[in-house]
Amino acid sequence: MRNLVDQIKNLVWNIFNRPTIADALDILVVAFLLYKLIMLTRETRASAVLKGLVMLVFASWISGLLGLTSLNWILSNILNNGAVVLVILFQPELRRALEQIGRGSLRGSLGLADTQEKNQTVAEITDCLIKLSRRRVGALIVLEQNVGLMDIVETGTRLDSEISAALLENIFEPNTPLHDGAVVIRGTRIMAAACILTLSEGNNISHELGTRHRAALGVTETTDAISLIVSEETGIISMAREGKLTRHLDRAALENVLSELYAEKEMGLVSTLMKKAKNHRKGGAA
Repeated sequence: MRNLVDQIKNLVWNIFNRPTIADALDILVVAFLLYKLIMLTRETRASAVLKGLVMLVFASWISGLLGLTSLNWILSNILNNGAVVLVILFQPELRRALEQIGRGSLRGSLGLADTQEKNQTVAEITDCLIKLSRRRVGALIVLEQNVGLMDIVETGTRLDSEISAALLENIFEPNTPLHDGAVVIRGTRIMAAACILTLSEGNNISHELGTRHRAALGVTETTDAISLIVSEETGIISMAREGKLTRHLDRAALENVLSELYAEKEMGLVSTLMKKAKNHRKGGAA
């Protein structure tokens, strides 16, 4: 780690004391690669791991500067061995990232939906789940939050369509091509259907619950997504959030949950935009 600190010091000294065209080009290439890495992982669960890795590197550097030998030794070993573990764990994500680099395709950013569109989305999802519950047709809908679910979306059939109760009902209709698996919703769009989810490994899940509920819990244990489930056996509507299951939701409960969910998402985006604008004004004033 001391070698790393010395290298950083030498790099900083070289940048400010004897910069060349090659140095500027080197910095631009590294910045471009880091930007592409962030863009490729921001829509997947790997983005959270990438943030954690950056925090570990920063903590390791700080512990070395402060002379915290034991902590620095632990963090250094984690970083040295963690790189291999990350490659093994995120092999599918890395493969998809390389494929995207080859194709040169990146998704555009999403805008804020207006109030009418959000209310319509809440109504359509609620109507669909209530109708499926009455008919006892199984369903699993995953609502993306801050952690991107692009890696899950790519396991299913891409739709990128507007949300409607009729379309969702048709997707989950038994004996149709897309009825197995989960529907992933991002904002006010259906991103994909028939998506494959990892099952929860929790031991405290009731034996009455089947694969659909375990899959719904599994995605909420590893991301901040929210899952809505309709039981095929009983018609009971449930919600999974942060690895916990809430059952016996009625129409009013569903509308409240979805309305609060979209309100929280909008407030989070508005807060982010306000912070950026505030920082921009400060920079301009300086």
